[in-house]
Amino acid sequence: MNGEKTAVIVLNWNGAADTLVCLASLGKVRQPEFTVIMADNGSTDGSVALVRRAFPEVEILELGRNLGFAGGNNAAFRSLRGRGFDNVVFLNNDTIVDPGFLQPLIETLRDAWVGIVAPKILYIDDPARIWYAGGAVNPATGLIEHTGIRQSDGPRFDALKPVGYATGCCLAMRCPVFDEVGGFDERFRMYGEDVDLSMKVRERGLAVMYQPASRIWHRVSASSGGEMNFGKQLRKSGAAMTLFAKHGMFSSLVLYPLLLPFRALLGLLRFQLFRRASSQEREDA
Repeated sequence: MNGEKTAVIVLNWNGAADTLVCLASLGKVRQPEFTVIMADNGSTDGSVALVRRAFPEVEILELGRNLGFAGGNNAAFRSLRGRGFDNVVFLNNDTIVDPGFLQPLIETLRDAWVGIVAPKILYIDDPARIWYAGGAVNPATGLIEHTGIRQSDGPRFDALKPVGYATGCCLAMRCPVFDEVGGFDERFRMYGEDVDLSMKVRERGLAVMYQPASRIWHRVSASSGGEMNFGKQLRKSGAAMTLFAKHGMFSSLVLYPLLLPFRALLGLLRFQLFRRASSQEREDA
């Protein structure tokens, strides 16, 4: 890959089982060459010793305490400085990657007008169903949502395209761009930091791209109790309000809380319909 150096950062906090599976899938990726760094947010479940024993080739960065998603990933990125890395991929530990996932991401970053690129992401428990095929942000209403979520994968999700935001579940950037935008904003302890990062990149005239030739599978909300978990929804709402205030999305600050009950009800209805349809599909099979 023209001598480029790429780091894949996997952030872990008491997620040994998921992290070991994720690292095993990364071990099957042969091209291009890359370095895996497991950044540990002060785990107490023996993660570090387990990873060191199972994957001696993986670099381990022990952070000592839980710095959160933004803080942990920023600290891991700082460890790359002065080592000649050109690209960085941030990857959730509750994922499995396709052996060919990395090359399309790095190739897309070669275009100077691209700031971030994210892969197609599917559910681990329902591997033919979309979790992320792009992200949309409506600055007028504060609507932030994944494209294609819970829909069956198909040709309509196979086009390379610019999108509103990349999900922090997996995104790739050139190291200088991540540095220039200031990395992840650590005021976002959980949720919103990926949308904020994407908006900072777009404000600099760079594109956020969805690259469907790259695929991974995500164990959705494995660490927070499920997709419709109330605590998760509450944290996402708080992060959204922080995002709107930071980026001057004043109509969103007003409309988001007003529309929130309706969105929550609609989201729950869609989720129940999805579960019913999935159950019917399994019975028909």
